Amino acid sequence: MTTLSHLFPIKILPEDIDFMGHVNNSRYLNWVQEAVLEHWRNLAPPEAVAQRAWVALKHEITYRKPAFLEDVVVANVVLEGIHGARAFYETVIKRGEEVLAEVKSSWCCIDAETLRPARIGADIAAYFFPKAD
Repeated sequence: MTTLSHLFPIKILPEDIDFMGHVNNSRYLNWVQEAVLEHWRNLAPPEAVAQRAWVALKHEITYRKPAFLEDVVVANVVLEGIHGARAFYETVIKRGEEVLAEVKSSWCCIDAETLRPARIGADIAAYFFPKAD
C-alpha cells in the first residue's frame, strides 16, 4: 500500500528554547499535532475536514538530537494505517538529513458535531493511500 507523506516546515521560536539552550521536549508534541492535522486538512476532501476532528490517543517519541533556535527543521508525516476511527502516524523530525526525533502516534477521528468516534471509510482513506499504477 502506497501512502502520501506530508512535509511540514517548523519555525523554531525563542520561546521554544529551554534552560539548556535547545528546544524543549514539550514543543515536539505541538509540532507533531500541527503536522498531523495539516496532513489531514491538505489531503482529505473538504467535506470530511468540515465534518470531522481528531483527538490524540498516544504519542511515543524517541529523541535523537537537540534542535536549536537557528535550525531549519522539517517534520515528515506519514499515515501508516487506518482501522475504524483510528489512524496511526509516523512523524520524523529532521534538520537536513539528521533525524532529531521519531514519533509514533495514534489518533481517533471524531464527528465534529457529536464528538463521537467517526469511522474513516474507504472513500476517505483513498485520498491518503492512492492506488499504485
